[in-house]
Amino acid sequence: MTSLTSWFVGCSLITTFAGRSLITILACCSLIPASAQELQAKITINHAQIQGTETGVFDNLQQTLEQFVNNRQWTHLQFKKNERIVCNFNLTVTKYDKDNNLFACKATIQANRPVYNSAYTSTLYNNVDENFTFRFAEYDQIEFNEERVDNQLTALFAYYAYLIIGLDLDSFSPMGGEEVLQQCMNLVNNTQNLDYPGWKAFGDNRNRHAIISDYTDGAMSPLRKLQYDYYRKGLDEMANNAERGRKEITTALEEDLQKAHENRPLSMLPQIWTDYKKDELANIYQGHGTQKEKELIHEILVSINPSQNKYWERIKE
Repeated sequence: MTSLTSWFVGCSLITTFAGRSLITILACCSLIPASAQELQAKITINHAQIQGTETGVFDNLQQTLEQFVNNRQWTHLQFKKNERIVCNFNLTVTKYDKDNNLFACKATIQANRPVYNSAYTSTLYNNVDENFTFRFAEYDQIEFNEERVDNQLTALFAYYAYLIIGLDLDSFSPMGGEEVLQQCMNLVNNTQNLDYPGWKAFGDNRNRHAIISDYTDGAMSPLRKLQYDYYRKGLDEMANNAERGRKEITTALEEDLQKAHENRPLSMLPQIWTDYKKDELANIYQGHGTQKEKELIHEILVSINPSQNKYWERIKE
């Protein structure tokens, strides 16, 4: 595989964030009121495990959810149509109770971020939600009320909308997503009356409650800072100066990622982050950097996520 550093060096320079203008980024981070939707979501419903059921309900669910996520304005920030955050929701239906309109799914949620001065996009978030359970009847009209959360399906997608937008804003301005991530936390607090798994504190250390609680925990602010230092100061710089961009990433991993792990050793966020960054990190350092730098990054990543050691070994090459 061609290294990420080499790829960046070969990119031609352009004057936008691959679809998001600098003016709009500054507007978003300054919380300037606007009227455009933030997300460009593709939703896939995989129902291969469900036999003997007409596909109409699954097709209608997919269409309803895409309209709900993409047509709603989740914040008061300005996003032009070609600047929306590209994200994917892949729902695998494991059980379907037609009589009770009950779906049990495993959902993979991914969001991407464009990199400045290149056509490269980097994964902003990627995680699996094992407890994506909800009710939906064909042709249901779904609505979301932030103040009174009484619908599990809309609460699930609102949660990930706020999380994705918040992390995206963090990547363009230090702690820039604070307001939106707090909305996400408030949403979780308002879901405690819903009788579905994934919303409760102490349920498990990587459920929806645990993830947003950690993101809004002051002790985990280094991980929030990592979003800006890694993407804006690191990746965005690599097309102009690959060496300088990589050094910024090294500093971010040492000062932000490692610090977050030390502050909250039981938090799953550093592991989740390294899970979806493993290939990109390996490409950044493979064949680049000093031996001392490589050894430092290797040591940090192995201490946080030893399960991905085959990727970390590539860093030392």
